[in-house]
Amino acid sequence: MQMNPQQTDRTRGVEGPLLRRRPLQAPAASEALAGALDRRTVSGQLWRREGDKVRCVACGHRCLIAPGRRGICKVRFNENGELKVPFGYVAGLQCDPVEKKPYFHVYPGSDALTFGMMGCDFHCAYCQNWVTSQALRDPASLAPVRAVTPEQFVTLARRAGAKLVVSSYNEPLITAEWARAVFERCVETGFTCGFVSNGNATAEALDFIRPWICAYKVDLKSFNDANYRKLGGVLENVKNSIRMIHERGLWLEVLTLIVPGFNSGDDELRAIAAFIASVDPRIPWHVTAFHKDYKMTEPENTRAGHLMHAAEIGASEGLKFIYAGNLPGQVGDWENTRCPDCSTTLIERLGYLVRAYKITPDGKCPSCGTVIPGLWPERGAADVRLGDDLADSYRRLPRAVRI
Repeated sequence: MQMNPQQTDRTRGVEGPLLRRRPLQAPAASEALAGALDRRTVSGQLWRREGDKVRCVACGHRCLIAPGRRGICKVRFNENGELKVPFGYVAGLQCDPVEKKPYFHVYPGSDALTFGMMGCDFHCAYCQNWVTSQALRDPASLAPVRAVTPEQFVTLARRAGAKLVVSSYNEPLITAEWARAVFERCVETGFTCGFVSNGNATAEALDFIRPWICAYKVDLKSFNDANYRKLGGVLENVKNSIRMIHERGLWLEVLTLIVPGFNSGDDELRAIAAFIASVDPRIPWHVTAFHKDYKMTEPENTRAGHLMHAAEIGASEGLKFIYAGNLPGQVGDWENTRCPDCSTTLIERLGYLVRAYKITPDGKCPSCGTVIPGLWPERGAADVRLGDDLADSYRRLPRAVRI
């Protein structure tokens, strides 16, 4: 019998391991890592008391956490009636091209200083970031943890030449207090900030970070609730998050990783595209290729033809901006941004490289004057890093950042 989502939300967080004076224990977790992470915590803001328990509202699970227990994410826990949350460190840090997020309508050709912590509220079998996301859940999920301050992020972003500062790699909702602390400093000094998320959000978490971010990317992983539950989520929560993000005026892009045999059927892809179009047909939809990773090694890797077919389905459902990603040079025009009215190619891309940029400084198609939604550079092409050869492509690769 399938559980009611409301019942699921109310019961999931209470079954975690007991809190001890030494590091909090978690199934199949490194005690040393648990201790290191537990020491890097502060009292959270996204929670409330309910009797002797605490209700965490950082993600859609809304875990009710008894004293000495962890939430589903494993990194938020109840210590003596207070919710402790991650703070003051990074487990992943590098400077990425903004196209890697992917944000295709946010300052094309720019860079994003991108950071992540440990833990996740999902447990996707194909997670490419499992080394950090599955901490305290999978004993092989170990990564160096480095202390850092919000003020240092400003220095690091300037040194890297970044335009954006983005929380990603693990699930940023479960570390929202830390992300907000970082973003407050970065926004004050002129950076644009964003989330790359699984979309298992709450109204409380979105309102908490809304003043400090401009862009939000959501993974819409399936349109089948049974499949979502295999990943640790609930479809309706993610659909509601997409609606709430759009209602709050954040720039939103949605991504679906096409996994053969899991979410690759035409009916499911059509349902995903139709749902996005029902929220706003101008929301960019990225369809990207699965490759065998982590625990999911049975499906074949996604072919370019399948991505292009998915993109065609998106267009048939009325979406204005559809992109086939992570197979550069193999998907025809589906890497490019085209005017939805006159079909002029406005941004030509090859992988992370922007080869041509024609959107006007006021965000319009130069051929027909149609407004192209997004966050665009104020001076148009003059502010966009363009390139066309192998050396330019190399310079657009992600770069390590030292603290």
